Amino acid sequence: MTTSIVRATCPHDCPDTCALLVTVEDGVAVQVKGDPDHPTTAGVLCTKVSKYTERTYHKDRLLHPMKRVGRKGEGRFERITWDEAIDTIASRLGEIASGNPQAIVPYSYAGTMGFVQGESMAARFFHKLGASLLDRTICASAGGEGYKYTIGARIGTDVEQFQNAKLILIWGGNPIASNLHFWMRAQEAKRRGAKLIAIDPYRSLTAEKCHQHIALLPGTDAALALGMMHVLIAEDLLDCDYIEQHTLGFGQLKERAAEWTPERTAQTCGISVEEVVQLAREYGGAAKRGEPVAIRVNYGVQRVHGGGMAVRNIACLPALVGAWRHAAGGIQLSSSDSFPKNPQVLQRPDLLKEQPRTINMSTIGDDLLRESSQAFGPKIEALVVYNSNPVAVAPESAKVVQGFAREDLFTVVLEHFQTDTADYADILLPATTQLEHVDIHSTYGHLYMMANNAAIAPLGEAKPNTEVFRLLAARMGFDDPCFHESDDEIAAQAFKRDDVRAIHFDWDSLKRKGWQKLNAPDAPFAHGGFLTPSGKCEFYSAKMKAAGLDPLPAYIPPHESVASNPALAKKYPLAMISPPARNFLNSSFVNVQSLRDTEGEPHLDMHPSDADERGIGDGDAVRIYNDRGSFIAKARVTDKARRGLVVGLSIWWKKFAADGKNANEVTSQQLTDMGNAPTFYDVLVQVEKA
Repeated sequence: MTTSIVRATCPHDCPDTCALLVTVEDGVAVQVKGDPDHPTTAGVLCTKVSKYTERTYHKDRLLHPMKRVGRKGEGRFERITWDEAIDTIASRLGEIASGNPQAIVPYSYAGTMGFVQGESMAARFFHKLGASLLDRTICASAGGEGYKYTIGARIGTDVEQFQNAKLILIWGGNPIASNLHFWMRAQEAKRRGAKLIAIDPYRSLTAEKCHQHIALLPGTDAALALGMMHVLIAEDLLDCDYIEQHTLGFGQLKERAAEWTPERTAQTCGISVEEVVQLAREYGGAAKRGEPVAIRVNYGVQRVHGGGMAVRNIACLPALVGAWRHAAGGIQLSSSDSFPKNPQVLQRPDLLKEQPRTINMSTIGDDLLRESSQAFGPKIEALVVYNSNPVAVAPESAKVVQGFAREDLFTVVLEHFQTDTADYADILLPATTQLEHVDIHSTYGHLYMMANNAAIAPLGEAKPNTEVFRLLAARMGFDDPCFHESDDEIAAQAFKRDDVRAIHFDWDSLKRKGWQKLNAPDAPFAHGGFLTPSGKCEFYSAKMKAAGLDPLPAYIPPHESVASNPALAKKYPLAMISPPARNFLNSSFVNVQSLRDTEGEPHLDMHPSDADERGIGDGDAVRIYNDRGSFIAKARVTDKARRGLVVGLSIWWKKFAADGKNANEVTSQQLTDMGNAPTFYDVLVQVEKA
């Protein structure tokens, strides 16, 4: 028997981006473990990725190209050859492109976070073709925009420093389920005497293990941050020297914060005055004593109408109290911009002959149903889906399904499994998993460049995304040299080697070691140096004013809430959020039997008072509905959900739900205040016994 250990990287949409060690025996991957030497991973994997061999060798893996033989959505296919598949796709795309290439739309997101199998060869192909661009907004663009207006770039506290903090605010996230290696650091800080405070409408697994849980109303985080500012300023819990040297617009901020008394804040957020005041005093008081105070703000905060502003407001807090002076202080939303990425070289936008339109992935339901017009451009005639499952994950799902069901829409799907989206494909192509191809990764939760080596040969006839787009480019006569680059040649260009942060980047050595830390300071803004136009933390942002936004921190109420839309709330009085289930990662892993068995079935958490009013008992089947649609789930009557809120942990594949639907039946295509992002947690519903 021949045994080897291969260095790999978890590719999934998670800030942890774990370093993996894959044990291979006679060409078969038998075990996937966390690398104990990688400082962030520390040998620990989540429940999902620890099952990676089960996913790779799953009995339902797609292993051959197929074409549709039934109606769209039936999921009936027959096997074809790769030659037939590539010929069919190239012929159909060529025919559409001869009329208007913008009628072709790529649809992808973070099924892999890798630069090679993500947007490299695929982007080159669609740029050369002249297809529509895709605005990839579905997860993080609102918060990212708000953060960048304030801080200048998505750079923040190194996750490895959080264990040294004395107070940690975990704001809008459930890291036990979705950021395990941050949670390990937070637990170590707790053992060293730190206080952990969770701010979340729902008492999640994480909130249960914190010292305090503040259960504010969904979509009111921006107001809570303003209320904290009010108390910090009124009680002089500030670092005046840091404010003077390294911030812009404190005078205007002071006037704005004066409007947000603890009483107004408490009423808006649905919490007590004492909670507002005490939170600010704990945060500002610890900083005043010279203790590191840190905020881990996550993307739950930004999935509402005012989500970008909410992240902006929270991002102002560390500068007010001088938290950035400490390596273990400050805030982390994302570390994405710490990496000197090279998208121009990887994606080659210079291949575009003219600037095409941009389709927002979050409004694909509406856009697939639009006719040609001067404002919209050509009707969408072809969709190529890779690294995504929009029929399950895109909002207002009934419209998404209606669009995908169009018989005149030519749809190609690259996938590992026959997902909800794959059921609507005309041509279905088998993709390799992370164990079967080469890739290189940055992260959005730590500071290591990461390599992924192929551990095993592709199963069946599966091909990497890069190879599929190389074959299509060749068949369509695209002869630019970039279409002949190997995966290793692409990976070697992923980071800018003339940037001081990656001055030591070398692909061959990175492949051998598996990971390498950026050359980055321990405390990125200890002495200012923010990446804003002023070089300061901008409480007042001229860029926001130029974009038609309020240049100061503000509160933007939800599209749908009892307070902001009382007429709608008479019909649909319950707010609903659908955060990630612990055993799934977005819609990945839902088909792994052991993980689905652990998760159980689609369920809805309801407060006892809300359940009693509707005659609903624990375990009852309930129908959750609004004007957009409905879905069925099993009620769990629990005070984990605050009164007036229901929580449906997600995202289930529709085909594994009794009624063939999931939580996105009721979510909206309305967008956020900035970043054009979806408002998944900005939803009103009614619930009745099914």
